[in-house]
Amino acid sequence: MKISLDQFKRFEKQIILKQIGFAGQKKIFNANVLIVGLGGLGCPLLTYLASSGVGRIGIVDFDKVEISNLNRQTLFAVGDIGKFKVDQAKKAINKINRKIKIIFFKKKISKKNIKNIFRKFDIICDGTDNYDTRYLINDYCVKNKKILITSAISKFNGQLMKFDFKKKGPCYRCFMPNPPGLENNCQTDGIFAPVAGIMGSLQANEVIKSILNSKDNLNNHLLLFDSLKTEFRKTKLTINSKCINKC
Repeated sequence: MKISLDQFKRFEKQIILKQIGFAGQKKIFNANVLIVGLGGLGCPLLTYLASSGVGRIGIVDFDKVEISNLNRQTLFAVGDIGKFKVDQAKKAINKINRKIKIIFFKKKISKKNIKNIFRKFDIICDGTDNYDTRYLINDYCVKNKKILITSAISKFNGQLMKFDFKKKGPCYRCFMPNPPGLENNCQTDGIFAPVAGIMGSLQANEVIKSILNSKDNLNNHLLLFDSLKTEFRKTKLTINSKCINKC
């Protein structure tokens, strides 16, 4: 595959980076990435993947745009309220990059449909806000040896983890074997809008590094962000011998 003059002009600032170059940009063009959840995390994540030239992006979301989404879900505007997020996101992304292939799944992830949706994607990005769906996504990725990049936000805080299940290591259940007593998410706890943008951008950062096979990545680590203190902490994750996935 040759990079055309138009493509070079668009992605020149990435291509001149020695860690990317022409070979790396071709990898980005050929990548297959799935985003589950088009909320505060999914919007910046999708924007930067599309802007970077990821060739094939899948989006899973069944919600409609609400006025309360607009403070942090930056792909949407007032005129989108009441319309399906996937439909409006497609229009917004087409304005950024018409060359990439966007596949939308206007449905909720379930045990019945997860295989058909996930099977053609190499990297899975979890931006959902409930533990049942996170466990479902994690378990599928473990079984099918996918790369999983998962993020969560609440109040003034964010967290990010990466798991490459082609290699031996822990999974999300090793980190959290059981859900906490109360479901913590933006709906119940609130969210500081910049946290969503920061964590969604960091998720995109890890996706692109995974595409490039960068050695400097977050694999098997937990990254915590405290926006009030403007502090990051990184912790190594380990295998839990009692994990039901037998990691």
